Amino acid sequence: MLPAPPAADAGLLDETDLDLVAALQVAPRAPVNALAEAVDSSPSTIARRLARLRGDGLLRVVGRLDWPLITTENPRLLWIRCAPGRSQEVAERIAELEEVQTLLITTGSADIYCTVYPLLGSDIFDLLTRRLPGLPGIVSTQSMLVLRTQSMGQSWRLHRLPPDREAALAGYGDQVRQAPPAGLHELNAAELRTLELLAGDGRISAAEVARELQVSRSAAYRMTQSLLESGAVWPRVEIEPAALGYPLNALMALTVRPHAIPDVLARLAGHPSARYVAMVAGSSSVIHYGVFRDEQDLARFTTDDLGASADITALDTCVALRVVRRYWMARDGARLGERLPGFPGRLLRA
Repeated sequence: MLPAPPAADAGLLDETDLDLVAALQVAPRAPVNALAEAVDSSPSTIARRLARLRGDGLLRVVGRLDWPLITTENPRLLWIRCAPGRSQEVAERIAELEEVQTLLITTGSADIYCTVYPLLGSDIFDLLTRRLPGLPGIVSTQSMLVLRTQSMGQSWRLHRLPPDREAALAGYGDQVRQAPPAGLHELNAAELRTLELLAGDGRISAAEVARELQVSRSAAYRMTQSLLESGAVWPRVEIEPAALGYPLNALMALTVRPHAIPDVLARLAGHPSARYVAMVAGSSSVIHYGVFRDEQDLARFTTDDLGASADITALDTCVALRVVRRYWMARDGARLGERLPGFPGRLLRA
């Protein structure tokens, strides 16, 4: 059963914590010394704060696997309507599906929103046409195929640090220098295990990989760097925006004049609220998933930013009542739960 709706999460992070999160968003694998310099603190203090944030379930650095490695086609976005009083029950059942990456209970034209990824070994046709619509309590479903993704969750940042400190950290950021593998078949057993370790802990060191795999540190370093530099895995900071002062999640389905879609995508992706922006095939053409400080912040975005574009001809907004899962991790207010059991190991060992 899903946990009870949490109370408001306020005051969980102080100013130094927020600076540390902002630094990690720029460079998730930056060493503690570099993080300490960026936030004007000592390495020992930063190490303690990192340990506390992890231990309290407020922050985790994971690895996003290159989608073509673990999926067979583009994801779908689903809006689900439930029978009165059954949204919680339906969400609990949907949370059992490993293909569901993000799951929200919402208010508006839909009761539940979720993103579905066609993972290796899954039957997306059966999921969308039988398994999911057949769940008790579901009245109707509407799905949209993602055609182009303009912005994803790891792109959303606090931007608290001075430009010179962000620039210094950028050298520790993602440095993709080669093409990713065409498929998991190109990786040997040790590389697959390293990929799994990086997916679970985006800050794992070569020394830790070496101990886990019982290989030399130099071999572990080569495998780790190869996977990172090929873009097979991207380190990303997982922290609920609610912990950072952005508790309001809004999903906006926009109808946009076809010729203006590229421009609208680019402008929305550059907005501070943007966590996920995509072009989709369905009743709408663009989806904007944004996080906001409060209702007034959302109202200003709707009237001032979206309203300024004559190319946006219709808007449907759903606001999250609860974030149940994000990036395959359960959420309890601002705190992170465990990742879905078996993910991503099952995919890599299949």
